[in-house]
Amino acid sequence: MIRAGTLAIAMATTMAVATSALAQDRLKVAVGQRGVYENSVSELGQDKGFFKKHGLQLEILYTQGSGETQQAVISGSVDIGIGVGTHSVMGAFQKGAPIRAIGSTITGAYEFWYVRADSPIKTFKDASDKTVAFSTTGSSTMMMVAAMQKQYGVKVKPTATGSPTSTYTQLMSGQIDVGWSAPPLAYQAVMDGRTRLLVPGRDIEAFRNQSIRIIAANANDLTKRNDVYARYLAAYRETIDWMYSDPTSIDAYAKWAEVTPELARKVRADFLPKEIVNPDRIDGLDAMMEDAVAYKLLTAPLTKEQLAVLFQRPVKK
Repeated sequence: MIRAGTLAIAMATTMAVATSALAQDRLKVAVGQRGVYENSVSELGQDKGFFKKHGLQLEILYTQGSGETQQAVISGSVDIGIGVGTHSVMGAFQKGAPIRAIGSTITGAYEFWYVRADSPIKTFKDASDKTVAFSTTGSSTMMMVAAMQKQYGVKVKPTATGSPTSTYTQLMSGQIDVGWSAPPLAYQAVMDGRTRLLVPGRDIEAFRNQSIRIIAANANDLTKRNDVYARYLAAYRETIDWMYSDPTSIDAYAKWAEVTPELARKVRADFLPKEIVNPDRIDGLDAMMEDAVAYKLLTAPLTKEQLAVLFQRPVKK
């Protein structure tokens, strides 16, 4: 009888675990630029159990940049895109693409532009008629290069170079003159003196108070599974809180980004205060729409009604 009772308990436990696994909703998440701190939330949160706590199983894949991520969301091949350029999303939405913004990944710019240590380029003004990197067409880094041209009064040759890793290779081999990156990627080379910081993102005046990258969702799936997306954001917020309160999160991030804990700690302290990664913070839409019109990503600013459709906060049941 004891053995039978034990067997019954074991079977009940197995069934409960199986039912729990079946109850988890799945989300496909595309993330631009593996290694970047703002893009680590989904994977670190899943490893820590925050998404499982909210009944979610994430399938995470990495892209070369926000342009590629955006296309994956629009096509429906993924449900969520992380770090997608806000300017480009507004333009795609205006053209009728099934894309929505359910939160932001960053407010303000923390990327940086850099040159080889032996480069004659000392300031951005010296980069006139030189090749200056950005990630992919439609990305926030593309808009930053445009903003730097305006701010510094020079004309450069904006060049799509893909990821920070591929950009570093192109810079060091002499294929481009000015590289771009997001710390910690390629930042060790700056610290070691192999490269030299040219323009930190915080110096780009136009982007200081703009939520330049967002959490994008496929509009069709968002309509069908609004509660699932609400739970994703709840887990996302809890992960952020953990990342800024638990010292062990630095080790987890360093392992994910394949950098030393010391570098990870310095990058967060120097570039990423918690308030700029708040997913509920959406700032600077009017200025971004103005820039998007100027650079022909929008034909006209979006109306209040259109913005209310584009920027949605999912509701948890």
